[in-house]
Amino acid sequence: MSESRADGAVGAAATAASAADGWRRTTGIAGVALGVVAAGAAAGVAIERLTVGRGMRQKARLALDAAGPYGGVRGTPGRAYADDGTELYYEVDEVAPEAEPAAPRRRRLFGRREPAPVTVVFCHGYCLNQDSWHYQRAALRGVVRTVHWDQRSHGRSGRGVAQARDGAPLTIEQLGRDLKAVIDAAVPEGPVVLVGHSMGGMTVMALADAFPELVRERVVGVALVGTSSGRLGEVSFGLPVAGVNAVRRVLPGVLKALGQRAELVERGRRATADLFAGVIKRYSFASRDVDPAVARFAERMIESTPIDVVAEFYPAFTDHDKTEALAHFDGLPVLVLAGVRDLITPSEHSEAIADLLPEAESVLVPDAGHLVMLEHPELVTDRLADLLARAGAVPSGATVGGYGRSTAGPGTAGPGTAGPR
Repeated sequence: MSESRADGAVGAAATAASAADGWRRTTGIAGVALGVVAAGAAAGVAIERLTVGRGMRQKARLALDAAGPYGGVRGTPGRAYADDGTELYYEVDEVAPEAEPAAPRRRRLFGRREPAPVTVVFCHGYCLNQDSWHYQRAALRGVVRTVHWDQRSHGRSGRGVAQARDGAPLTIEQLGRDLKAVIDAAVPEGPVVLVGHSMGGMTVMALADAFPELVRERVVGVALVGTSSGRLGEVSFGLPVAGVNAVRRVLPGVLKALGQRAELVERGRRATADLFAGVIKRYSFASRDVDPAVARFAERMIESTPIDVVAEFYPAFTDHDKTEALAHFDGLPVLVLAGVRDLITPSEHSEAIADLLPEAESVLVPDAGHLVMLEHPELVTDRLADLLARAGAVPSGATVGGYGRSTAGPGTAGPGTAGPR
């Protein structure tokens, strides 16, 4: 290593160490953990920091924020209310009206209405929001009725009342009841397809566990993407055994301490944005050629989740176990999909789910990480479209276009998809 590069690396390490010392004085064990995180992040982005100036990096982030269309797809807004009063924000994308002239009105027999259309309800993951389904939403727009919602304390939804007011621990069971409230408000009738990524998949399982009659009577398909039915306390996050054991011991306490100093931590997150961008990319994607605008989009979503919310949700994953709830999906069209190089919810967890649902379609995506729906959107959208066809949500001859155009013609064997252009 040249002298200038060595000096730069030493300077970065000194900055991280200085930051860690400051935290150690203010938050005890939280300071130690921040030093570890900062050191790991510095290692991940050392070359970039040595070759690209801070001002240029800031300009690049601003350019990506301005140019990227990600997260710009919006629908008709609505609000549901959880059992503790938390306001849950959702948006509905309706099926586009037919371009052809309407057929002559037919007389209803015995006063019956047309059956309600199938609605696809998308549930996002931890530290994300409904926009994480950007590609799939754009592709399905106008083809099938969809609902996208923000989990409590995420996105545009309100802060969890039970947590903020009463100090109640956050549970996956609560998220399942939240999903029920959203379905009651946005999809009061008609068949439903449930799609969940990571924590969103756990939310779907919790719904089935608490409301099996809803699954039995109304759910016609399920997609579980990059998720787990339990045993998350055993995940190594790609760390050596000694390192992950140390993290498991201190992380809950560290997060709690950081959550109690949220304002100070948020300032620190902004100051160390370059460092944490490297960490976010490592744990979100596996491909070398991820679009920088997509990586920045994921970074913005994760950054927007307040540290006290991060701390509040984390313990729930260790307690999560909904293995038995999977039985409620038996016999339904089910898609189980995961990235082979997912460090957050390893693909082995998806394989375990598929083993319990032998009729499910199991898809393992090579060279894909945790945010597989952003990293390989065409593949995910293709498999999801196939699930929707099997569930009767779209015609068997329908083709999902880049921005939700649908065509059907004689002789088509099944659905095909193309990601947003």
